[in-house]
Amino acid sequence: MSEAVAKKSINESMLDQLSYAQRQRLAYIDFCLLFKGAIYRQDLIQRFEVGLSAGSRDFTIYKQLAPQNLVYDHQQKRYFQTATFKPLFKHDAKRTLVKLANDISDGFDAIGDVHFPVEAPSSLNVPDIFIVASIVQATLKQQALQISYTSLSSGESRREIVPHSIVDNGLRWHVRGYDRKSESFRDFVLTRISRAKLTGKFDTAAEPEEQGDADHEWHRMIPLQLVPHPHNVAHNKAIEMDYGMSNGVLTIDVRAAMAGYLLRRWNVDCTEDGTLLGPEYQLWLRNRTSLMNTSNLAIAPGYKVR
Repeated sequence: MSEAVAKKSINESMLDQLSYAQRQRLAYIDFCLLFKGAIYRQDLIQRFEVGLSAGSRDFTIYKQLAPQNLVYDHQQKRYFQTATFKPLFKHDAKRTLVKLANDISDGFDAIGDVHFPVEAPSSLNVPDIFIVASIVQATLKQQALQISYTSLSSGESRREIVPHSIVDNGLRWHVRGYDRKSESFRDFVLTRISRAKLTGKFDTAAEPEEQGDADHEWHRMIPLQLVPHPHNVAHNKAIEMDYGMSNGVLTIDVRAAMAGYLLRRWNVDCTEDGTLLGPEYQLWLRNRTSLMNTSNLAIAPGYKVR
């Protein structure tokens, strides 16, 4: 048995002897180090409402199990992720992304929480958990990230981006941020990123014009009025019930940067007169003029600039 395998076996044995609550707290430490790059002792104490001695004991145990994972900065009174960090727990990429989208960071998925009998459609693409972790860290720190990215049009290239949001468009995950190559805010598919590395120090933020506050397409909200398709639907009432329409209309406000994704996901006919035929087109965009001056609409079904 190799030394690494033996050490892993010992760690698993030690974890099994701990209570569920304590393993959860250790998983939370692991989660914060992986996705935030650092953690205060007070973060753990406040999150789980434990005493100072219990919190200190948790960090001591974590250091015994994974001494190479964290280093304590006495000046900042904060634990930081090391360059040799390797997660002590297994964090599922899909579940972690959902939790991050809903501002949940509890570490439960890493220790086997309760599974409910609810089935979801299978995902054909799963992002690399370490790529996700680097993007999350760069987003929280407002730092630039060096990535290797493969696009459909130009193949593989190296870029520097300043990410500000991770986006689920219903089919796959994107990261949105400022692209220093094109000098514009763009979307990058997570699974097409093969390498990601932070460029600056922990407390070094990117330029203001590169940060999320400057992304006007992201902050601009536009109203979409969705109605049953005028030609493909025989019984409008069914569609009205599906989407909770009021007086035959569903009005939603979406980010301009996200409009194309939503329209594509729900197969919303964006032609002027609802001319797309087929059972998949059950909705029609009644106020297509709301999309004026909005980019990323090439994927909106039937939308063409006049």
